[in-house]
Amino acid sequence: MPEGHTIHRLSKDLRSDLATGVVKATSPQGRFDHGASLITGKPLLGSEAWGKHLFLRFSTETILHIHLGLIGKFRPQPLDVSPTETVRLRLEGRQAWHLTGPQKCVLVGADEFVATTDALGPDPLRRGSRCEDFAVGLAKRKTPIAISLLDQSVIAGIGNVYRAEFLFLLGIHPKRPSCDLNPAEIKNLWDLSVSQLRQGVRLNRIVTVSQEDSGRTPGRLKPEDSLYVYKREGQPCRRCASPIRVSAFAGRNCWWCDRCQAR
Repeated sequence: MPEGHTIHRLSKDLRSDLATGVVKATSPQGRFDHGASLITGKPLLGSEAWGKHLFLRFSTETILHIHLGLIGKFRPQPLDVSPTETVRLRLEGRQAWHLTGPQKCVLVGADEFVATTDALGPDPLRRGSRCEDFAVGLAKRKTPIAISLLDQSVIAGIGNVYRAEFLFLLGIHPKRPSCDLNPAEIKNLWDLSVSQLRQGVRLNRIVTVSQEDSGRTPGRLKPEDSLYVYKREGQPCRRCASPIRVSAFAGRNCWWCDRCQAR
């Protein structure tokens, strides 16, 4: 599932490409014909991301809400590329954008937009989001921190990759109760989320391995060298050479190093 940096980068790219005139919208798949008919010929007034949710605003009461889910893709294509039958929505500006396999693609009004965003926790990439709100979300939770970090009502935009990587970088064992984290650890976790997601937007991919550990700048690292623990079970830790472990938390695997993240 795309994490928050992907949706913020997508929002930025769509705004740059489509907010230059009226947008042509079609639904080659046919499942979004009515919605496409309501936005085609209208200008894109705004595009914004809240965690893993994307909102394209065509009027106060005409807001396209997209959640890519596990398999969704929203990709640019040349205008002369014909869409396949799997394309739920095609938007045309300076180029075409093809949406396939989304978990959600609906038109909502202002009230539903507010209800959706109010239910989300603070988003590290949005101005005005506060570490204090993140701390409040963790304070009464006895669940493992590995579970809380995937709860979008606690912090919006963090997914399975960032969750494992952040805990490794801060030496926090994934099984630690969320309420057990001290204020300094929570502040460090928030600040790391902000800096790493910003880097993810800039690079358009997740790279957590530092230049100090790799000897190369993050943008020059190969995908197989860009992460510390995610999907590296049994492989040596990049810092201490201990084997990386994996375990399921609420049905989602999380990876960690027992030595670097002592419980």
